Amino acid sequence: MDTSSLSIAMYPWLALGHQTPFLHLCNKLAKRGHRITFFAPKTAQSKLLHFNLYPDLIKFVAVAVPHVDGLPPNAETTSDVPYPLHPLIMTAMDLTQCHIETYLSQLKPDLVFYDFTHWMPSLARRLGIKAIHFCIVSSAMKGKDQTMNDLMKPPPGYPHSSITFHVHEARAYANKRKQVYGSNVLFYDRMFISMSEADAIAFRTCREIEGPYLDFIEEQFKKPVLPTGPVILEKPNSALDEKWASWLGEFKQGSVVYCCLGSECRLRPNLFQELLLGLELVGMPFLAALKPPIGFDSVGDALPEGFEERVKGRGIVYGGWIQQPLILEHPSVGCFITHCGSGSLSEALLNECQLVLLPNVGDQILNARMMSKNLQVGVEVEKGEDDGLYTKESVCKAVSIVMDDENETSRIVRSNHAKIREVLLNKDLESTYIDAFCKNLQEIL
Repeated sequence: MDTSSLSIAMYPWLALGHQTPFLHLCNKLAKRGHRITFFAPKTAQSKLLHFNLYPDLIKFVAVAVPHVDGLPPNAETTSDVPYPLHPLIMTAMDLTQCHIETYLSQLKPDLVFYDFTHWMPSLARRLGIKAIHFCIVSSAMKGKDQTMNDLMKPPPGYPHSSITFHVHEARAYANKRKQVYGSNVLFYDRMFISMSEADAIAFRTCREIEGPYLDFIEEQFKKPVLPTGPVILEKPNSALDEKWASWLGEFKQGSVVYCCLGSECRLRPNLFQELLLGLELVGMPFLAALKPPIGFDSVGDALPEGFEERVKGRGIVYGGWIQQPLILEHPSVGCFITHCGSGSLSEALLNECQLVLLPNVGDQILNARMMSKNLQVGVEVEKGEDDGLYTKESVCKAVSIVMDDENETSRIVRSNHAKIREVLLNKDLESTYIDAFCKNLQEIL
């Protein structure tokens, strides 16, 4: 085909951490004249609308998510329920299949992008639509089924031997892959079918960072693997809230530790307190944007005894939404403690703050391993090999290392971070990738 406008549908997993990067890709495609229909529950659309930079080309279609026994009323996305109920959100999403088929048969798009809906490739095939599995996590994460013992060592042909699981991680990941995740489908089966039956697999990454892993996936699945490039977010039009700008402005350049573990992570109370006590132990100013730990309704109720008074004037624990991209680019912020979600890492690598890696689940673990062992752009918080627990001392140690510019490890990660940042900020890099990606999509049709 030529380079004429494509009609594309998008139906990402009903989680903001998936919908947002899908929409960022939509913006890049719409900038080149392609038309996109974005399926999402109406309640989720309100959180996404401000990311839509091309409303004339990117249209939202509301999807009615059916109620499933075990879910609270009106639950439509993962942010509406605690983590253990996410499989029921998946079941509800599976029940939208007939509605999505009706929409697609009417829209007749050229392509449909999806991730967790393993039924999408066969549905698309019936309608003459090409199905693209768009994976927002690292390509280091993907591969064929493995046991706990398998996960303790790299599989044959895997590009980098330092990217492996610890005992507690391998156990959790092996269990996750065998978990029933919506509609009596195992999580592993859902992901394997989603990828193996796609017409192509797209990854939000670039070869400069993950080239060998992309080649590994292409060899495993025997189908085109298409990098979109880094999909760099446009700078927000809004300014940082005055309360944060004013507070951060009280501290010298590069001295504040910012901690955020994502929009859905709720720590166990003991780990929540160890993290905060570790921040206190560092002795530097800090801003921790955290969800209340499990069993608590507010972060204030879960603070260690006497903590608030001891850190008064230099430490804030905040339980609400925060403008992370603007926080990260503030000159006072020198360190970012991150859960290693792919979106947060993308934002972090574009800024100059040093990275402390504190992964929690799934892809976050391999993201952390890639950042610390392969790319060497951050320091991971040490955890118990078998129990996965960290201490205030291990949190303090990791932060102290990256914030000490005389430390050898700190010098290495600062240098590597600066090199990757320079690559990612190359104004031609993203454009080249998106143009090639669009060309590859045309060739698939």
